[in-house]
Amino acid sequence: MKKKRPTLQDIADRVGATKMTVSRCLRTPESVSEGLRERIFSVAESIGYIPNRAPDLLSRATSRSIGVLVPSLTNQVFADVIVGIEALTEPAGYHLMLAHYGYSPELEERSLASLLSYNVDGVILSDHHHTPRSLRMLETAGIPVVEIMDTYQAPLQQAVGYDNVRAAFDMVSEMIRLGRRRVIYLGVRLDERTRQREQGYRQAMEAHGLTPVALHSRQRSSYSVGAALLKQILNDYPDTDAIFCTNDDVAVGAYFECQRQGMDVPDRMAIAGFHGHDVGQAMTPRLASVITPRQAIGEAAAKMLLATLQGETTNERVLDLGYRIECGGTL
Repeated sequence: MKKKRPTLQDIADRVGATKMTVSRCLRTPESVSEGLRERIFSVAESIGYIPNRAPDLLSRATSRSIGVLVPSLTNQVFADVIVGIEALTEPAGYHLMLAHYGYSPELEERSLASLLSYNVDGVILSDHHHTPRSLRMLETAGIPVVEIMDTYQAPLQQAVGYDNVRAAFDMVSEMIRLGRRRVIYLGVRLDERTRQREQGYRQAMEAHGLTPVALHSRQRSSYSVGAALLKQILNDYPDTDAIFCTNDDVAVGAYFECQRQGMDVPDRMAIAGFHGHDVGQAMTPRLASVITPRQAIGEAAAKMLLATLQGETTNERVLDLGYRIECGGTL
């Protein structure tokens, strides 16, 4: 059952103003004095107030909607996850409300506030790290929360995904087993999962007495970024014999650049990606990649959330669906 959310009246009682004044301040802050405005916003922040755009009648009932926050609506990884979520929520009579936050915790906070203002019955989050205000809003809302794509860290409530650190460690260990010694990691966006994969990469290199080297780009993941990073490798680390990329977009872009440079893959340069996108598995040679069960993750997250909404109790906080190392033809 949802918690009773803080109301405009709660704020009014704490600041000694009328409910109408508080409402006016939140809509048009310049309509009240600076001192009162600061007190109102301070109290609203401290109690985790969430504006409610739904009519009062609906706010006392379930909305039959689930909020889903993803870092990107164009990333194939999350498109697959959403397909999995909808496979269970639609038959159960729940509508998805989607929002994206561009890998920014601050934008996630604003998007989360917007979703919660529509009185969603539960939320599925794609990251583990959230701003303090996001955490307060989730606590205030009192609704089920499932985090996806990461089982390495303890969840707020429940999580489903895989261990990014272990997956990276296993892939790099396989590259080393096949004879590669100068393996470089290519990371983009520098979000938490990218850092976890770099951690696994470094652990594997150091476990075999090898020196880890990582190149980063804060740009959005793309083939062109992968190509640019491969050029940088050839310029700065010409003896590199393998690259492990944080995702398949970067890996495919690096492969195309190897072709342009006349470098044989895998004899001269081994390449591995992450996620097992269709493009990498359809190309020749097939891209080596960590195959992740994105649609199954979406389905499992939806199943967890729906079970909680239906009053079922479980001690299962973390569901690890694992991954598969695919060597393809680029190792």
